[in-house]
Amino acid sequence: MSEERFGEFVLVRRHEQGHVAELVLDRPGAMNAVSTEMARSIAGACTALGEDRDVRAVVLTSTHERAFCVGADLKERNSFSDADLLRQRPVTRGAYTGVLELPVPTVAAVHGFALGGGFELALACDVIVADRTAVVGLPEVSVGVIPGGGGTQLLPRRVGAARAAELIFSARRVEAVEAGELGLVDQLVEEGRDREEALALAARIAGNSPVGLRAAKRALRLGQGLDLRAGLEVEDAAWRATAFSGDRAEGVAAFNERRKPQWPGE
Repeated sequence: MSEERFGEFVLVRRHEQGHVAELVLDRPGAMNAVSTEMARSIAGACTALGEDRDVRAVVLTSTHERAFCVGADLKERNSFSDADLLRQRPVTRGAYTGVLELPVPTVAAVHGFALGGGFELALACDVIVADRTAVVGLPEVSVGVIPGGGGTQLLPRRVGAARAAELIFSARRVEAVEAGELGLVDQLVEEGRDREEALALAARIAGNSPVGLRAAKRALRLGQGLDLRAGLEVEDAAWRATAFSGDRAEGVAAFNERRKPQWPGE
């Protein structure tokens, strides 16, 4: 496994086998509160991962024992002028959109607190694996703002408009079991196993065609919110991107020869 640090608070681990990378939130002294510097580092790490053709799946993890991420760094923001906050906005947006726009499947490994921007980072992933210590929520209206890292758009896509409205307007925190029942997280695992289970899922995902994975994610994301006819056109374009690829030829050959595919990734 190789490691690369982006600034002081973000680490990327590339696992030697399986084409899986970890995007690690590593600001334990502040429970991974997202400062301006940390946001810039998340965006930079996402750019690097998106350009790495060897990466087929990314797992978003945390080094803090009791928190995934508690959201925006409100201590930093307490000293901001309006002009400072306005200047910070594109930097913080870059972090959330960086995770959201990763071209490969993403899995969040959540334990402890995932609140505000922390939960929005998880929502930006394709799948959320949470252990039984997880507490999630979007409490931004309780401090005078709104979810600004994608929460007002991503949460209703998961749980529907009315449920998202109740959760956002009430600013309430949701513990793991209820979060699983409501669909706020996708897999609920035993305490301390979120990272292990998320990595295992990512490894299974990464065993598949890299061309197929990227195209399937693109179809899933671009098709959201479209009517069925338009969505099927998005799907057809993604299918065409795979149908004449080396991965398709290898996949069909491997199936017929009863062997494991050796994906060319093109």
